[in-house]
Amino acid sequence: MSAKTKQILIELKNGETLNGDLVNCDSWMNMTLSNVVQTSSLGNKFLQIPEIYVRGNHIKFMRIPDEIMDYAKEQQQLNQEQRNRNFNKRRPNFRDTRERRQSQGRGGYNSNNNNNSNNNSSHSNNNGGGNNSGRRNQSGNFHRGVPQSQ
Repeated sequence: MSAKTKQILIELKNGETLNGDLVNCDSWMNMTLSNVVQTSSLGNKFLQIPEIYVRGNHIKFMRIPDEIMDYAKEQQQLNQEQRNRNFNKRRPNFRDTRERRQSQGRGGYNSNNNNNSNNNSSHSNNNGGGNNSGRRNQSGNFHRGVPQSQ
């Protein structure tokens, strides 16, 4: 927003109006105004307030300058682009995830050992020796890389 403050008019659901400088606004339309003139619902009482906080669910109507609306639209677009960038950083590629799981031995039966050309016992029924990580022996026991004595 520009350095010059912008005057806005807010009509509340109870009929009162607030005319002041916009200091802050959030996504729920909660607003902070400074140098506010508050007018009663009948229009017969005026009150000068240095600063006021207005909850968004109390607002009935607002009159906002076009410069503020343009600024808000630009900020919304920048925020959306930032969220998209953050989402794409967190979300891994499906193919990369699948390959990573297979390389960690979580991709299925014998996924690590089938690619090892030095391991001659990957499909044999020997009862020990070699790296038996993720394989069953003849008796059906599951070995986790601990060689058994013969």
